[in-house]
Amino acid sequence: MRLLLSRNDVNPDKLDSDGRTPLSRASLNGREGVARLLLTRDDIDPNKPDDDGRTPLWWASFYGQEGVVGLLLSRNNVNPDKPNNGGQTPLGVASSRGHMEIVALLQPRTTTISNMD
Repeated sequence: MRLLLSRNDVNPDKLDSDGRTPLSRASLNGREGVARLLLTRDDIDPNKPDDDGRTPLWWASFYGQEGVVGLLLSRNNVNPDKPNNGGQTPLGVASSRGHMEIVALLQPRTTTISNMD
């Protein structure tokens, strides 16, 4: 992968016949090392949807790829709430498939401050 990415004639964000990027494929297959390598690049759009509006985070959430979900969420530019064309978000798909560890990662964090006077 490193060798391919070192070439100037290789587009690391190119869509395949399903409209999926290499990051989407790495995400749905749980390839953390490949995802990590791709996420180091500035020419990768981690929110790029496929033909059905499914992002790399959506795919990782669907297949229960907890490590990849964590990698994607560690980035400031990944939208955790982006729905697919059917309106299903990564949180929704993870919940519907029983991936509770991913649900916990995707749920919004809130801080409760109580007044202890």
